[in-house]
Amino acid sequence: MDSIIPRTLIIVLSVEFIIGNLGNGFIALVNCMDWVKRRKISSVDQILTALALSRIGVLWSIIIALVISFQNSHLLLIGKIIKILTLTWMVSNHFSIWLATSLSMFYFLKIGNFSNSAFLYLKWRVKKAVSVILLVSLVLLFLNIVLINRQMDDWFGVHKGNLSYSSHLKKFKQFYRISVIVNTVFLSAPFAVSLVTFLLLIFSLWKHLKRMQHNARGPRDASTTAHVKALQTVIAFLLLYAVFFLSLVVQFWISEFLEKSLMVLFCLAAGMIFPSGHAFVLILGNSKLKQASLSVLGRLKCRFKDVNTENS
Repeated sequence: MDSIIPRTLIIVLSVEFIIGNLGNGFIALVNCMDWVKRRKISSVDQILTALALSRIGVLWSIIIALVISFQNSHLLLIGKIIKILTLTWMVSNHFSIWLATSLSMFYFLKIGNFSNSAFLYLKWRVKKAVSVILLVSLVLLFLNIVLINRQMDDWFGVHKGNLSYSSHLKKFKQFYRISVIVNTVFLSAPFAVSLVTFLLLIFSLWKHLKRMQHNARGPRDASTTAHVKALQTVIAFLLLYAVFFLSLVVQFWISEFLEKSLMVLFCLAAGMIFPSGHAFVLILGNSKLKQASLSVLGRLKCRFKDVNTENS
């Protein structure tokens, strides 16, 4: 029974890894092909493409770290590799979170309807507003890297010393615990921004529906439909982000029990739902990507029918 659960979690991680790469790779491929065909790319497609590529980086950094941990039970002997993988995950995960947040902001500024002068200013300059958000996030990324890198240098410096394995493990637990705290704090900012965006979208939809009722119009106009679609996308993002955020919190609480790989695997499986599952939310929420996916599925269905016909 004890061996079944870890194997099941490893299978889940493998499935999430494959699905995540397929989904994010599909988004990047479709947008790049459309870019080559039309010789131009929209702001939304730029964000989606960069987001998909960052998600692929997140997935690969997690899986590579997991494979290395299984190949070498003494993680403390591969400090340099851990350092590289940690920094790679931090950078790719940062852009994964903030690009998704920027996408929510983009939808809000394009679809939201407020008479506030500040909102109108941002609405008319939505590209610049999103660019500023990403630039500000780079400052947070720099601070995050500095803090984590200092902790890694501290741990790596002690790791080089002639200490016992238990001392190394104790120091590694301390580094792991601090890194989880730092990453959680820095990743709470985009979650707060997305949550505010979600609440403002609800308020915008409520105002719009109230205005429509006052004018005695039907509730399902183009603006209402756009609001609902944007809300669905943001809600899915927030739910998946919440799962990812909780996985970090749980990792903080289990940092004293890193030897129990079952807990670590469970947290990794929960955390990988976000970069893997959100890709399909984006595909279903984007008309071009949805149409392309249906076209691919239709071709695959016809191909399987042809193969079955030949075999029979």
